[in-house]
Amino acid sequence: MGEIILVRHGQANSAATDEASYDQLSDLGHQQAAWLGEYVATQDWSFDRVLMGTLRRHRETAAGMGRVARDAVEDPRLNELDYFSLGEALRDVHGVPLPAPDGFARHAPQVMEAWHREDITSDGETFAAFEARVWSVLDEASKPGVHVLCVTSGGVIGMILRHLLDLNPRRMAHMMLPIYNSSFHRIHVREHGSYLAGFNAIPHLEADDRAHARTHY
Repeated sequence: MGEIILVRHGQANSAATDEASYDQLSDLGHQQAAWLGEYVATQDWSFDRVLMGTLRRHRETAAGMGRVARDAVEDPRLNELDYFSLGEALRDVHGVPLPAPDGFARHAPQVMEAWHREDITSDGETFAAFEARVWSVLDEASKPGVHVLCVTSGGVIGMILRHLLDLNPRRMAHMMLPIYNSSFHRIHVREHGSYLAGFNAIPHLEADDRAHARTHY
């Protein structure tokens, strides 16, 4: 059996209002990555390939994890969608205002559905194009007997879940919303297909004194 483990990056700059300023780990994000690396070091995990997106938050998360992700190879197909530009496009096209931090549960499904309908794009990237690039890296990684670690983002993980669970865009958004920073997700790869085997695991944050570190953004 092969396995793919998807890691979401640590907390980024959650006060940002654009992608460029968002794309860096907060102090807590660096700590989350270090704690995840310490946890992984206690497990009997080995990987044939380690991949990461090219964004700064991906690189910083991989570096913070230490030895297990030390030789990660950059793959831009693991880069996140630009939610800021999608939100601005939804506002401009449909008059839906950008959300406050507590408004994403209502906003994200509207964004995904409008993007899927091709009402809006993310800096020219359509939903179908995002879907194709994410599925292509998943297909290449899904080899029986091969173990792959991918450091990526919540939207990429959501798209992979859409593929595995046949989710519509609204349900995909619902699955993206609870994904924790620095969480990991398991996919088992067998001869007859790939299956979700674990979702949103944060064993490195379960201690009571780390409750503050269980963040979604």
